[in-house]
Amino acid sequence: MAADTPAPNEALKQQIMDRLKLVNDPELHRDLVTLNRVKHVAICEGYVKVTIELSTATGPMNERIEQSVQSVLRDLPGVGEVKVAFSTGGEGASTGAKSEGNRGATNSGATGSASGEASSERALPGVKHIIAVGAGKGGVGKSTVSVNLAVGLARAGAKVGLLDGDIYGPSLPTMLGLDGMDAETMGPQTIKPFEVSGIKAMTLGKLVEADKPLIWRGPMAHSAFRQLAMQTAWGELDYLIIDLPPGTGDVPLTMSQLLPLTGAVVVCTPQKVAQDDARRAVKMFESLSIPVLGVVENMSYFIGDDGKEYDLFGRGGAEVMAKELGVEFLGMVPINTMLRKNSDSGNPTANFENDAQLGEQLTVVVDHVRERVEALATGDAVVPTISIS
Repeated sequence: MAADTPAPNEALKQQIMDRLKLVNDPELHRDLVTLNRVKHVAICEGYVKVTIELSTATGPMNERIEQSVQSVLRDLPGVGEVKVAFSTGGEGASTGAKSEGNRGATNSGATGSASGEASSERALPGVKHIIAVGAGKGGVGKSTVSVNLAVGLARAGAKVGLLDGDIYGPSLPTMLGLDGMDAETMGPQTIKPFEVSGIKAMTLGKLVEADKPLIWRGPMAHSAFRQLAMQTAWGELDYLIIDLPPGTGDVPLTMSQLLPLTGAVVVCTPQKVAQDDARRAVKMFESLSIPVLGVVENMSYFIGDDGKEYDLFGRGGAEVMAKELGVEFLGMVPINTMLRKNSDSGNPTANFENDAQLGEQLTVVVDHVRERVEALATGDAVVPTISIS
């Protein structure tokens, strides 16, 4: 055979890949090859096995994909039996679809749970407490509270990790001063966290191009968050703080099913329009059986250069809302020029060291969160379940 002539199986594999470009993901409406969903094609004497990676390995969507794959491949010369298997991110958990021409066959080689999330083993066993920081809307300072909560807990002597779960608009690269650092791997599926300001941190913002727009649909958001959470080498931690994206969408749902949360902190600004959205966030966590540790009022008031305080948004509104909802009020954080400067320069430690009033206000929030965690830590945190009625 000439050196530039492909082997029969290689030529057939290329034909298979070309045909698979005709099969679209039912939710994303793009073909499986472009989405990099085709993870493996095995060929042996007419037997073809195609492995497709999805965010979940069960469900009606898989059946549709299976039928489409078999439909486009069945008439290829050299293809006899076609089997489709589904994986969930390379973790060894897969389900085998039925084979063309042998519809009663099952995949006896599948191991683990179908989704990788129904295992009885506790996710992140080295982490004692996982705390989500969420908000009903964007722009209320959720990331500011997350960063300073993590740094404050570390300054109190705890081992702390911070996960930038805002996969749509990651801000940790700026707020932790990571711009000059590169992400490192510790193996084919293990990412080394950044160690700055006394904490371990991971953010999608250091794994993609800085100016790349992050456009996610449900399965993609699920997969991205899962990989950040589960493939980072957190080690032993007292606390893992998760900075969530705003709203009540895919990422909070994925997190609630994936991780055993100790509780959640809701961030809100004082004005009524922000309270309306924060109420939805509180109700979301409660519906997921995640204890709400309390509410933080951010941008509570403005401290001018003259030291005078100005109530721009109506100080105390979030505190009133917390009382109405029956949840704890964890403290107020003002609009502070030094807080903004330290966030922009990636030096959150300075918030506790260079401004006594700001440091005291942040420490109040940190202490209240720690007290609430200790109060709830009488039993193991549980992975909540979602029921839709």
